[in-house]
Amino acid sequence: MQRSIDRILTTHVGALQRPAALSAAMAEHGEWAPEVLPRLSAAVVAVVARQQDTGIDVVDDGEFGKTIWMWYIRDRMDGIEGQDWSQSAEPIMKGRDREQFPGFYAWADANASLFGYMEDSYFWSANITQPVVTGPIRYRADAVRRDIANLTAALGERPATEAFMPVVAPASIEVGMANEYYGSRDDLMRALADAIREEYKAIVDAGFVLQVDDAWVPAMWDREPDYDLETYRRYAAMSIEVLNHALDGLPEDRIRYHLCWGSWHGPHAHDVPLADIVDIMLRVKAGAYLIEAANSRHEHEYHLWEDVKLPDGKILIPGVVTHATNQVEHPELVAERITRYADRLGRENVMAGADCGFGSRIHPELGWAKLASLAEGAALASDRIWKR
Repeated sequence: MQRSIDRILTTHVGALQRPAALSAAMAEHGEWAPEVLPRLSAAVVAVVARQQDTGIDVVDDGEFGKTIWMWYIRDRMDGIEGQDWSQSAEPIMKGRDREQFPGFYAWADANASLFGYMEDSYFWSANITQPVVTGPIRYRADAVRRDIANLTAALGERPATEAFMPVVAPASIEVGMANEYYGSRDDLMRALADAIREEYKAIVDAGFVLQVDDAWVPAMWDREPDYDLETYRRYAAMSIEVLNHALDGLPEDRIRYHLCWGSWHGPHAHDVPLADIVDIMLRVKAGAYLIEAANSRHEHEYHLWEDVKLPDGKILIPGVVTHATNQVEHPELVAERITRYADRLGRENVMAGADCGFGSRIHPELGWAKLASLAEGAALASDRIWKR
């Protein structure tokens, strides 16, 4: 994994805004239709080039070959079916935030405003049905091979400093899932980990950095009001143990772990503090950790690193621009945020990133403007840090 040796490198979290025409074609014909495949390949070429033109060093494919970040995987595994949502299904949209602000959430649900940019119909298509485990879970590699081929071809035209591909973590795959096959949750989680490991390994073997996305581990504190901190930490620790099983044997310096708090456009008044889970996060067998650090609920948490030591050889990738507001961050603010972390962790241990994916969170015009500000701010910070 590249490090910030002579300047602060830039990256982001993964999801970028899929072109509207591509989304419509995928929703109408499916992602494997002959008329869709060449358009998907061309879109990946274009999004890689645009990231580089914007000043992003470590790029990805925009996640254009997937539906929603946690449930795209059902299309890549045998044994999981999409069925009509059961009346007895545990509601996903619940939690401490909703209990404190019921009026806001009623309004936000009615206006479909919780996730900001809802225009990508293909991204949201997996939400229509509930994932149900009906048989032994087995991974199918055709989709990840296609995504790897598309990103490889795009980089052949425009080589980048480095490239990554995001994949969901086992605990986040389980969200909303009904189990009609495995005898226990432990058996289900182990099966999910064994299956998703094949996608992890394919990406690493292809020469890309693997990014593991795990919003549900921190979000579970909000979603389960009956949890006390001890119970929650046991859940988080067990989830990381399962993830590490899936990562076992893969090179840590080719893996980065993205932890966020669900990223919906709500109060987030009940997000668990990073201080309460940072030790569990650092157990993940990864070489880098991506955290929310630019939105107003978590920006202050840079002080945590005055007391917590980042393990030797690891990289922290704080978000220095955020999906959580339509305001485009000033590059000077971005530079200030980067400097806070470089001062505490060492410049070579910091890369500049974003809080969460922009693809389903914010209008494309604003997402690209934020990435441009990210790159400009990183250049300002680099100039000042390396002149010291």
